[in-house]
Amino acid sequence: MPSLLADLLLNWYQVHARVLPWRGQADPYAVWVAEIMLQQTQVDTVIPYYLRWMQRFPDIASLAAAGQQEVLSTWEGLGYYSRARNLHRAAQVVMAEYQGVLPADLHQLRRLPGIGRYTAAAIASIAFGMDAATLDGNIRRVLSRVFDVDLPARSGAGEQELWRLAEANLPPGRAGEYNQALMDLGAMLCTPRAPACSTCPAASLCLALQRGVQAQRPVLERRPALPHYTVAAAVIQRGGDVLIARRPQHGLLAGLWEFPGGKLQDGESLPDCLKREICEELLTDIQVGEPLGVYRHAFTHFRVTLHAFHCTLNGSEPHPVEASEIRWARPAELGSFPMGKIDRQIATRLATLPAKEET
Repeated sequence: MPSLLADLLLNWYQVHARVLPWRGQADPYAVWVAEIMLQQTQVDTVIPYYLRWMQRFPDIASLAAAGQQEVLSTWEGLGYYSRARNLHRAAQVVMAEYQGVLPADLHQLRRLPGIGRYTAAAIASIAFGMDAATLDGNIRRVLSRVFDVDLPARSGAGEQELWRLAEANLPPGRAGEYNQALMDLGAMLCTPRAPACSTCPAASLCLALQRGVQAQRPVLERRPALPHYTVAAAVIQRGGDVLIARRPQHGLLAGLWEFPGGKLQDGESLPDCLKREICEELLTDIQVGEPLGVYRHAFTHFRVTLHAFHCTLNGSEPHPVEASEIRWARPAELGSFPMGKIDRQIATRLATLPAKEET
């Protein structure tokens, strides 16, 4: 039988469920794409990317047949690019091993690149109606408050307890609605700050509310300060073209294009840093010219401040050493090369400069 929590949530969900483009879809692929995009990303951010993706890759076959550069270009701006690469590889596995049909099996789903315990259970319950509980950030928060879980939510013991609670309250036959109701409640009412407890359907059950500790749930461990790196990038121009390099197929921003450069070392000036990095990366020498801007971005585990400079070749033809390939391109053509956020900002700036500043 459904728990009282499940009953309250399902009744609330029938009236207040968010209208989202991937809901009500008969195609499990649509649910799969949405769940991958929603990892570490808010719904409002995901929606336009989801719509663009589904227009370009409406099914598994079209995604599997696409080249990686097109996949990354379609994903560009959503961040966490390993998700796109894994989604692409997983589509190819589904075509090769499952005749193009996403498997309706938890263990087989978890074998696919980019699909872990949470995502597999979300797909299984929402797309296939399987009785599988799941646990995302919203669900962690709701369960931590309703049951006043005083363990750190991301600790091993905390995760184990939250999974137990999610499964213990799972209503047989309605897991998909239950999981989405928990997600919606966390997104709409049981928010990280200033939860709307007065209108919450689970308020009568919420132990954290009764004890006045809802603001302290879930328990979050203090994160260390993010390290900060100063980086220099060379915008090397020749005859109206600009040099870009494609990152290796592993590591941060794998497969994306960038303006070559690297981290500032102790005691270095920015021009000296650039000359050293270009010598190491491209086996050539450059003349460092005028600054082209300062750009800042926070990644998951560190922050960067990047200084871009106009540069010209002062040595032999460049050759890729660390990059997988290099290319000369007109600034107006850079939109067709998938890039990370900072490099896209530089490319956009270049495309707006008058010709006299490109020489």
